[in-house]
Parts: sequence; C-alpha cells; structure tokens
Amino acid sequence: MLILGLESSCDETAAALVTGDRRVLAHRLAGQEAAHRPYGGVVPEIAARAHVEALEPLIHAAFADAGVTLADVDAVAATAGPGLIGGVMVGLVTGKALAHAAGKPLVAVNHLEGHALSPRLADPDLDLPYLLLLVSGGHCQLLLVEGVGAYRRLGTTIDDAAGEAFDKTAKILGLGFPGGPAVERAAADGDATAVPLPRPLKGSAEPHFSFAGLKAAVARAAPDHAAADVAASFQQAVVDCLIDRTRRALRIAAGATALVVAGGVAANGAVRGALKGLADEHGLRFVAPPLWLCTDNAAMIAWAGAERFAAGLTDPLDVAARPRWPLDPHAEKVRGAGVKA
Repeated sequence: MLILGLESSCDETAAALVTGDRRVLAHRLAGQEAAHRPYGGVVPEIAARAHVEALEPLIHAAFADAGVTLADVDAVAATAGPGLIGGVMVGLVTGKALAHAAGKPLVAVNHLEGHALSPRLADPDLDLPYLLLLVSGGHCQLLLVEGVGAYRRLGTTIDDAAGEAFDKTAKILGLGFPGGPAVERAAADGDATAVPLPRPLKGSAEPHFSFAGLKAAVARAAPDHAAADVAASFQQAVVDCLIDRTRRALRIAAGATALVVAGGVAANGAVRGALKGLADEHGLRFVAPPLWLCTDNAAMIAWAGAERFAAGLTDPLDVAARPRWPLDPHAEKVRGAGVKA
C-alpha cells in the first residue's frame, strides 16, 4: 500500500509518501516562520496564500524523492480539518484534484486523528487501546484511542490549549516566534520556582484543562521578573497541570496499554520527561513519536490515511473542509467551555 499525504491545516505545508508497512519514502515540508514572525503568530490569510504557492512543488519533490509517480499511489489522503479553513481548503482541494485525475480513492483525514495515530507509525508494537495526551497549539485533550475512527474523549480544555499558552507567553516575554521552542530555550536558564503562578483545575475531579488564567498570570508577572524565570515558572506550571490531569484520566482509562503523547507540545523535553515518570509510576509503556512527527507534518496524514484505507474508509470528492471536527462527536460539552472544546 502506498499513500500520498497532504497537510495544510495551519502554517506548515507538507507532502509525504508512506507505505502500509510504515516506510516513509518521502517527506517534504515548507514552514512559514519568516512570514508570520513580524506578527508574533499565524495570520490565516498569509498562511493560506503560502500553502497555494508551496504545495505543488512539494508534491513534485516528494514523488521525485520516492522515485514513484501518482499512478503508483493507492489513495490520496488530505487533511480536511480542523484548522484554519483557508489552508485546509488548499490541501483538500489539491487532494481531490489529484484523486480525481488519477482515478484514486480520496481519504479525508481529521488532523487530530493524524496526531492520534502518529505514534503507531513510529512504534509498530503500540497496542490498542492507549491513553493519548494530544497537546498542541490549538488542542489539549485526553483521549482513549480504541481503534481507527474510535476515540473516547476523557478530558479537554475549557478555554485555551497548552500550545497557545506557550505562544502567548513567548509573545509577552518578547522571545520570538514560534513560541514553544523559544519558551523552552529561555526556561533552561531560569528558576522554575521564582514566579508564583497558578495551576488551573489542578485537583479537580474531571480531567479537563484550562490555561487562560495561566496566560493572564504570566502577563501580570512579566514586568517584575526576569524573562528566563517567567519562562521556567510558566513551563513548570504547564507540566504540573498536564501531569495532574493525565493522572486523573488514568483512573478512568480502563484497559489502556500505554501512555502516549502527540502534538506539537509533545516535542517539549520537560513535558516528555514528566510524562515518562508518570507512565513508570503506573507501570505503563510511555510512547512519544520522534520530534519531527510531533509537529504538523504530512507523514502522519498519510499514515492515518493508510489506516483508514485499510479499514475500507474512503470519502467522496464532495467531502467538505471543516474548521472544527471533534474526534469524539458524542462527547458531552464541558460545562463552562467555549467553542474550542
């Protein structure tokens, strides 16, 4: 099986070719950091235009790297949401065009499912079900991954995601963009006990998250403390919240074979180290994808497409792009949550 994957949900444009036996034959990616850096965050219109310019050359390059053509592909997988709708449409329409021109099936992939299944691309021994902490710029959820297309949401953010809090903290401290790596670098030189910051929802019964109050506390503290100390204290507060909430979820994640982390914030070393300790505490395997698979990429989209295609799950060419697309559509709305939950 050979799957072409396309990703364009935020500010990374990517194309990849992945086989059903987990070989990544090609992966091409174009970032947009320089375009968004002056604004301190992703500008949707700029991102969409950049995807239009970058995607076709990346696809050609991926085919050249792999030494195959579109005729050799078994299916085309493209992110269909959630994400910045302009960017999502660029990748999905391109995927539709390629699938139609070549007479190949289309697989419309939920970007979150790409993250959720990416550990299975990296680790063939990862058994289902597993508890997944999906933590990125736009999402912070705890999910029991029971199978392809089968996800039970145990916890979610009621306001902001952890990755968004990292980006906002970097902007407050003037550390640059992208914010997550900038905060982690600054934190290495700071004192994590220097700035008293809250741990929102820590100790609460349900394994939900909240980071809006933490962002506000950082903004109040920043003028009176060294940037490195604020960064270190903020990072430790996020880690404490993630561990507390994940520990709570483990109490209700019946049958979980492993604790798994995925998403952009999974690249943070402090987060990984703390989660590994939590997994050891509960006698579970800890699985984290390699760093390049944590941030947005097309290999995870191709792999999710491969898993769905193998299960007989394909989509019509009129499938719609979706700015919001929950992995667990049956999960109850969290009390007090905004639309991001």
